[in-house]
Amino acid sequence: MIIKTYQLKYILFVFICFCSIIQVYPQSIESDSSIHPYHVNYYVTGSICGVGLLTNYLGIPQTLDKKEISLIEIQALNRGSISGIDYWALKQDPSQVDKYLTYSNYVLTVSVALPVALMLDKRMRRDWYDLLLMYMETLSITTNIYEWSFLGPTFQSRFRPVTYYDQLTYNQRNSGGNRNSFYSGHVATAAVSTFFFAKVYSDYNPDIGDNKYLLYGAALIPPLVLGYCRVKALRHFPSDVMVGIGIGALCGIVIPEFHRFQDKNISLGLYSSSEATGIAVRWQPDILK
Repeated sequence: MIIKTYQLKYILFVFICFCSIIQVYPQSIESDSSIHPYHVNYYVTGSICGVGLLTNYLGIPQTLDKKEISLIEIQALNRGSISGIDYWALKQDPSQVDKYLTYSNYVLTVSVALPVALMLDKRMRRDWYDLLLMYMETLSITTNIYEWSFLGPTFQSRFRPVTYYDQLTYNQRNSGGNRNSFYSGHVATAAVSTFFFAKVYSDYNPDIGDNKYLLYGAALIPPLVLGYCRVKALRHFPSDVMVGIGIGALCGIVIPEFHRFQDKNISLGLYSSSEATGIAVRWQPDILK
């Protein structure tokens, strides 16, 4: 059975909460940043995960419960308005849709599970709880960008390629979900997972030098394969895939990097006083240390 992305995220969050309560793995603090490159504030990161999952859940109806596409809208579709590389999506074989949908599900599942392989490294296995929480945060933020940003399907209603195929029945083309072509959430999720893997592995192994660029190149392969399958399954245009890869890769690199800010003399924490409560950011220049 293929577990959907949002279901996997809730399973991970419950597991994190369970581990926090029973404290099955006490964390030790090491000052050697080459062994522990990340600094995860459990209160801040845990809150981001909790709020992020709530907004993820609230965003599901915004993307899934769209109005069905009317017959008039389908009849008004103009293939001539689709130009450039996107027109490739209109040259596919509709009979292959189910096959490529299955392939895309397998690629997505493997991509999301890929960061588990980080635990093969002893140094990373020692920080498994921090990395799991950070990965959960990264997935949650990426999904929120998909659901709530102006680029995502909450604000965009681009018809999927499937709606352009006269060979298919009206019932196969009129689903409200077929308004969600831009951009590809599946591809963004795959990209954030594989680039998260590449980023974390590189940070724990700085001795790999320029080989890290080969690792990032390899991280691009699964989302490209997934994007190819999604186009063949008539779910997306190539431009939808490219935007999904860009957003996923950016989140997979930037969010873990954010947790390295303490190495740059920047620390994060919760602030509370009689007047306000919030997140505090403190910077200490080297000259004051």
